[in-house]
Amino acid sequence: MTDILYWGISDQWKPRFELEDKPDDRDGFEAGYAVVRRLRRAVIALMDPSPLPKNKRLTREEAARYLVDADPHVRAEREELLDRTANQILEASLTRLAHLLKDPEHYDGSLGIDATVIATFARGTSTNGPHTSTDPDAGWYVREGDHRDPAISDQAAPAGRQGRPGHPEHNNPGGIRATQKTRRKAKIMFGYDVALAVSRNPHHDPQPGPGGCGDPKVLPALVMGMKLSKPGFDPGRNGIAVLTDIQRRGYPAGYVGADAAYNNSRPEDWQLPLRALGYQPTYGYRSDQLGIQAQAYGANLVEGTWYCPSMPPQLVTATQDLHRPEGDPAAIDAATWRTRVDARAPYALPPKGRPDKEGHQRYSCPHSAGQVHCELKSASMGTRPQLPLVQLTPSPTGPPKICAQTSITVAPEHGAKHWQPLAYGSREWQKIHPRLRNTSEGLHGYAKNDAHEAIERSQGRRMRGIAAQTLLLAFQLAHVNERKIGNWIDTLPGPDGKPRRRARRRETKPLGTWTPKSHLQPAS
Repeated sequence: MTDILYWGISDQWKPRFELEDKPDDRDGFEAGYAVVRRLRRAVIALMDPSPLPKNKRLTREEAARYLVDADPHVRAEREELLDRTANQILEASLTRLAHLLKDPEHYDGSLGIDATVIATFARGTSTNGPHTSTDPDAGWYVREGDHRDPAISDQAAPAGRQGRPGHPEHNNPGGIRATQKTRRKAKIMFGYDVALAVSRNPHHDPQPGPGGCGDPKVLPALVMGMKLSKPGFDPGRNGIAVLTDIQRRGYPAGYVGADAAYNNSRPEDWQLPLRALGYQPTYGYRSDQLGIQAQAYGANLVEGTWYCPSMPPQLVTATQDLHRPEGDPAAIDAATWRTRVDARAPYALPPKGRPDKEGHQRYSCPHSAGQVHCELKSASMGTRPQLPLVQLTPSPTGPPKICAQTSITVAPEHGAKHWQPLAYGSREWQKIHPRLRNTSEGLHGYAKNDAHEAIERSQGRRMRGIAAQTLLLAFQLAHVNERKIGNWIDTLPGPDGKPRRRARRRETKPLGTWTPKSHLQPAS
């Protein structure tokens, strides 16, 4: 930074930064370096949302007093400034492709979003011990469960950052003695979670060009937004903060592929704000989230889609039956599962038009849409023999509302936790959701590569505190984008029609490869 500010930029910029000329020698560098250090401290102090002192261990009582005395409104303002600054650093790295990222022919606004752990340049201390770490804003990450340090209660979480209830207890160094067996099976790290939104147009299949050239219509996966937080706290709110900033910068809204940590959030923290921003969620589900997830006016939400209440039971439990243990008489194989998932389509409630401004969606009865035959609406019985016949379930209270009339209005709150616009397991879902999730995971590995940015390691960010870690990480991720864009440009045809670097092609797999084979186990 000192080299750039004093000897790497033009003279016309120095007055704007109010920087005096320094001689290009040892004394001049030391004087300039001292200025840069003071400026860095001033910048971080302006946007640090944490009132806790860094680089010293505090007693738990001292840390609690700092938190109680801090003004929550000031903390919120500083947090917003920090996030906007970090994302503006990322935006600068997207300049070369910003016009394509805002062009619907190249990018539809779809993203994969997920959090990944990074270490901080400080040693962790026992959560229940007498002192804090020298980086008191960080926390313990445990690979299992929701990744939170189980020794931290919801009451001890930062303001507005309470975790999900019912998290499993795991052994870890944050206050609970870790056994050798636990250390072998669980990844434990002291640091932060960084939520990253990664761009990907799932509708574009790369088409190799002549001479080993890449496809100019398929843009590289890029980090569009970020937010740092204590591990395991509020993935939903953090994700919404990232997506809100992306929209603020003028990018379109498409599908968002997220893991179970997000659709397990409270609807008011993730699912409803996500849809209000114009994004469409795609999810996978844990084994305890399969089958019927919610009901509205008699209609059943089965794995994210609204269906007729009389859909055959074997279609409702298809995914559950796929994952039954071998030898269970109700267990089915992947081919049978594929057939049953496809057979759900006629029973799905078709939407009537688009949702209104408040998110209410009108749905038709499958019979009214000409998808099934129903004895309750006998006018068209037998007119199209190829359609399935609904087998009604007798009820002493009479038919539900969806059966007694031709359509219903579903509010955004109905089934909000698990609703998604694509039928789970359908061919369209298999094309979009795994691509967004794989893109997100692939970018994490790309950025953690020890030969390049190595963001998981702390040695490249030797400053403590969430503000310092956020800003340094933003520059690392901006370099990830620069590297991705540079590599992509190198695969495009040059003046001679040949690429500077041949596009790498991995062996492709058929779409059926992504048939769900396993799910996360339910929380204990």
